[in-house]
Amino acid sequence: MANIQEIKQYKNIYMIGIGGASMSGISEILKNWGFRIAGSDTSNSEIIEKLVENDIPVTIGHNPDNVIGFDLVVYSAAISQSDPELVKARELGIPTVERKEFLGAITRAFRNTICVSGTHGKSTTTSMVSMCFLEAKLDPTVQIGAILDPIGGNYRVGNSEYFILEACEYSESFLKFSPKAEIILNIDNDHLDYFKSLDNIKEAFVKYVKLLPDDGILVYNVDDVNCSHLSKYTKAKSITFGLKNTNANFIARNISYDVNGFPSFDVYHNNVFYKTIKLSIPGKHNILNALACIALCNEFGLDKSDIKNALAKYKGAERRFQYLGKMNDAKVYDDYGHHPTEITAVAEAMKKKEYNHSWVIFQPHTYSRTKNLLDDFAKCLLNFDNIIVTDIYAAREKNTFDVSSKDIVDKIDSLGRKAYYIQDFDDIVEFLKRNVRPNDIVITQGAGTITKLGHKLVE
Repeated sequence: MANIQEIKQYKNIYMIGIGGASMSGISEILKNWGFRIAGSDTSNSEIIEKLVENDIPVTIGHNPDNVIGFDLVVYSAAISQSDPELVKARELGIPTVERKEFLGAITRAFRNTICVSGTHGKSTTTSMVSMCFLEAKLDPTVQIGAILDPIGGNYRVGNSEYFILEACEYSESFLKFSPKAEIILNIDNDHLDYFKSLDNIKEAFVKYVKLLPDDGILVYNVDDVNCSHLSKYTKAKSITFGLKNTNANFIARNISYDVNGFPSFDVYHNNVFYKTIKLSIPGKHNILNALACIALCNEFGLDKSDIKNALAKYKGAERRFQYLGKMNDAKVYDDYGHHPTEITAVAEAMKKKEYNHSWVIFQPHTYSRTKNLLDDFAKCLLNFDNIIVTDIYAAREKNTFDVSSKDIVDKIDSLGRKAYYIQDFDDIVEFLKRNVRPNDIVITQGAGTITKLGHKLVE
């Protein structure tokens, strides 16, 4: 059982922004530990309905009187400092803490907090590790940034010393955690609205590695030039994985793909055959994710058969190259990737499948990312036969960057390919209905509202 000394003084905890992926998971963990939990959010959702079903009261909208009688208020990073509930809590002298700080306290409650990090592949790899620990009947507590069907959501409350956590680098929130083990998948130039440069991102990961205790575990991608030096910043045990670097501790050989693009491969551990693994998700990038998972699980003593079975059972997290259904007898997929590296990985995975023509409908995510990576977005979209770009999803930003989706389309045109800029989702549906043919493949791509379009297409 977890050691909750650090937070035990707060019996009644109120959560502002409780419907968020991480906040909802935290609230369920706290309820399981016997705390009284309630919270608020701006709008209803499936996550909130699940919280209410589990006897966690949630208010839609922010009412300052809600915080009366609570010992602590936890708020997500999206909450403004002028939020009426937050202001009221401070007036009443109730301690307030941001989510990442509080989650840090929860990571210290477990003997084995396993943090999965990296610019790309976190949700998938966190899901893979979780599936392996569940298969081995180790009863982990889990927090993922995506919906994982076998746990019925984005979190699971267990009763063991294992806490498996997707640890995001954005705003350096992962530096508040206390990991026993870290997986670092890759380091790339993302979240430049916060970090400003790749050097700053690399520096954040160095600080993160330094958090490991001397008896901790660091699993990292030795193929990634930005990761390859990380072991020198810790006394923790370092384990490497890779596909190109033959000196990696864990490597995949004899890779083949079936008609769905699902890979099979032989894993070698220190050049000794370990196990043949078959995945039920496509793409070479997922072989790397699986190797990271295998290296970590092996270090925690999981049985090879449990690892093999769990990885075969894993059908993917929601919005990770997720099959939605068909339109015009063409297969429709939805993917969350919103960085050129991720879109390229999806395109490579797609090419291992059998189809006639490919269609991508891309919704750029944030103005700053679009501006910084404009040329890279245009180039990676050339991997698809037909390209539609819709308006930028602003997320947390205002357009002070003088950039639009039209700029991506113009860039693609300048590279000698035709791309379409279509604003309205209904117009995109009509366009695709007229043009998509049987056995084509259609992918909605991006981290914003584009996911709604994929569901419209298969209706």
